[in-house]
Amino acid sequence: MRRLRACFTILPFAVGLLFAAPRPTVPLESASVDVIVTAAPEYIPQAELRGQERFPKGAHLLLIHQGKAEPLVPEFAASADANVYFDGSRVIFAGKQKLGDPWQIWELTLKGHSLRKVVTTTADAERPLYLPAGRVVYALHTAGGFRLDSNDDGHPLSYVPLNPTTEPGELRLAYTRGSAFPDDVLQDGRILFESDYPLGDGRTAEMYLVYPDGSGVESYRCDHGVSRWGGTQLSSGDVVFTQVTGLARFTSPLAHAVRVPAPPARYAGSIAETASGDWLLSVRTAPNPHYALKLWKPGTASMETVLAERAQDLVEPVLVAPRPTPTRFPSGLHPWSYANLLALDARLSRDGVLSGIPARIRLETQNDAGKAVTMGTAPVEKDGSFFIKVPGDTPIRISLLDAQGHVLRQEHGWFWSRGGEQRICVGCHTGPERSSDNRVPEVLTHTTTPVDLTRVESTQLARPTAAGGQ
Repeated sequence: MRRLRACFTILPFAVGLLFAAPRPTVPLESASVDVIVTAAPEYIPQAELRGQERFPKGAHLLLIHQGKAEPLVPEFAASADANVYFDGSRVIFAGKQKLGDPWQIWELTLKGHSLRKVVTTTADAERPLYLPAGRVVYALHTAGGFRLDSNDDGHPLSYVPLNPTTEPGELRLAYTRGSAFPDDVLQDGRILFESDYPLGDGRTAEMYLVYPDGSGVESYRCDHGVSRWGGTQLSSGDVVFTQVTGLARFTSPLAHAVRVPAPPARYAGSIAETASGDWLLSVRTAPNPHYALKLWKPGTASMETVLAERAQDLVEPVLVAPRPTPTRFPSGLHPWSYANLLALDARLSRDGVLSGIPARIRLETQNDAGKAVTMGTAPVEKDGSFFIKVPGDTPIRISLLDAQGHVLRQEHGWFWSRGGEQRICVGCHTGPERSSDNRVPEVLTHTTTPVDLTRVESTQLARPTAAGGQ
């Protein structure tokens, strides 16, 4: 198959500094566009991928309005992660009313300043993003890290849900171990999120895509190896993200990331694109120990400071302005506990030519301790095709075996299929840019019933094997 990829305290002095935010040093679009930014005494990049707190000393949202920066919700003990609704009328954010509260999801109406809680949980709920048609996606803190979840945004629906099996109400979107943290909602309706690589069992930051019903999870690109996170989609459709100490982008014509020739600095995740095409970025340059908000015109050699604070990191800028509404995804999930997976040619891969002829695939899942457990095997046809039935909403991975049972290629990370999902892949880690050949896979000329691999074949842990692949 395609390779897929704490306790909270606020220091007393921090609140005073945030309320005394300085005046921006350069005008932003002639001061006609408001900006919301998260200000924090300390910001830890990628802490979310370790299931840890990004703002260990607290945070507050600042609104830059007509050249002046003021707290957006001064009545809150902490606030962060602003996301503006598509018509620009309201903003959703993570907030704490009192110091001992967990992060919860709140919404503020910008005209009238009315507040309401959107999502109530017993654990931290962070980084909310609006989805189209009355939904939100956010990160829920669990014992294993952050998890992607979705829920109603609390506004009355003016339509009948497209698929009652996926809405309304709370919906879990990610099913591997480790953290999954939302970055953006793309114009095609998919959720861009960051996790580890290999997915569910890695140490390098990577970006993935998933539909808002939790189906179709895949890597954004397959040129893995360098940590990348904090993705934002531009009006062009490109996705810009932080990569090590610089910026890079995914662009439609290329199957790999390309470096953005930005001035040397440390960048902090997501950016905001202005109507004129300039970028608002969180930038840290020596000897300043904190991130400042800067404006950069791509292609130029320097940046201008919009807002800086001697003792605060300024991160996650968002524009208070209307923006296009993403495409609403019509879920095709069935009310099943399993999923069907069809591979067109398991011999194909970005990883090169196989060392033998594939005869079978082996499916594995994880037990409660995170150990690999074999679910069973299924035959591979001469053209490389196979058709299997797998447990839904469960971490799974696939190994390709020869006739003697030796591993020819295997996934080292995990992915999932939603219950009721029917999914087709081109080959084993062929990459999302590869299309299938126009032919009927041989397995479907024999049968249209998938091999059932939904029950554990053996309680023995799968023995580790050496091979290429994910």
